[in-house]
Amino acid sequence: MLIPCLACESRFGPDEYFSACSDYNRGLDLVSWTCPRCGNRDDLRVLPGELGFGYPHRGRFDVHDRLRVPGLRRHRGDLRLDISLDRSSWRVPTRLRQPA
Repeated sequence: MLIPCLACESRFGPDEYFSACSDYNRGLDLVSWTCPRCGNRDDLRVLPGELGFGYPHRGRFDVHDRLRVPGLRRHRGDLRLDISLDRSSWRVPTRLRQPA
């Protein structure tokens, strides 16, 4: 399965795609992803069997586009999101933000 960048349409295997996830926002339940090819940054929600793309809006994350990824699973931790697909897994940590 190849997962596309919605900006440049490059396609990535799951390991390359999920390794490019940099931050998990537990409050909005979204992951920040940066395309390794074009540098575009997307926010996405990892859902069972799919990825949801959208935008934060009024204190929540609205999913506008969905991409099926059969077998995709997730587990929310206190300071991370664990993503698994087939026999592979990736951990996306929450970046701790300093108070202003």
